[in-house]
Amino acid sequence: MKEIHTDNITRVVARLCIEANTCLPGRLRVALAEARKQETSELAGSVLDALAENADIAREENIPICQDTGMTVVFLAIGQDISIKGCSLEAAVNEGVRIGYQEGFLRKSIVLDPIKRENSRDNTPAVIHSRIVPGDSLEITVAPKGFGSENMSGLAMLKPSQGLGGIEDFVVETVKKAGANPCPPIVVGVGVGGTMEKATLMSKEALLREIGGLNPDPAWSKVENRLLERVNALNIGPAGFGGKTTALAVNILTYPTHIAGLPVAVNIGCHATRHKSAML
Repeated sequence: MKEIHTDNITRVVARLCIEANTCLPGRLRVALAEARKQETSELAGSVLDALAENADIAREENIPICQDTGMTVVFLAIGQDISIKGCSLEAAVNEGVRIGYQEGFLRKSIVLDPIKRENSRDNTPAVIHSRIVPGDSLEITVAPKGFGSENMSGLAMLKPSQGLGGIEDFVVETVKKAGANPCPPIVVGVGVGGTMEKATLMSKEALLREIGGLNPDPAWSKVENRLLERVNALNIGPAGFGGKTTALAVNILTYPTHIAGLPVAVNIGCHATRHKSAML
């Protein structure tokens, strides 16, 4: 059985925290450039130019893309044929976050109690999601989530009779209400089905899909394209100044659900929808 020591996990998490905050995902950077070619508004075009330049400087100078370096969300896909040695897995991940945010000079944004609001001073604890998968590897994905976009997310427990139309209308209305707050152009993650918590988790996982990647279900792929057109027709545009590019992508994940329910969640990612992965 393959052994993975938690010291290695800590080192990888620390590195991914820095890389995710300083290097925009490649396809997202390409999507900004493609959007610039399509944009006819001079103001919107200038915003897209500035965002692209900012991303390039962040990568070259190894500095954060955004001052909000987020709450650290970590996804772990744990192979069932591995053995993890050392301290607890959760402790190893949080130690990696602590080191990464310190060494990367990343803003520490986490308060220990939602009401008392005392800063933890090291951006821990992370929000950790884990699942057991076949194989003998451990995949780690670090996805820092800023709250300008997180605060604009939404959940609806629709009636089954509201169907696809109800789903689409809720997604569009959520983006419309968000307006300029999540720093568009945005990426829209949508989770449909499961239970309340499953739908919201899927909506965040949907943000991890590579921009331009196709939904494996052709029917849902068509829904994504239709929603992207509707969202961009809102004319919110880059930074909220109007234009063709309110969103770069709409990504949907689905799961079986109860006969009496139709949960739908929307998690919005800003123009810097950040995530980095590594395999051990």
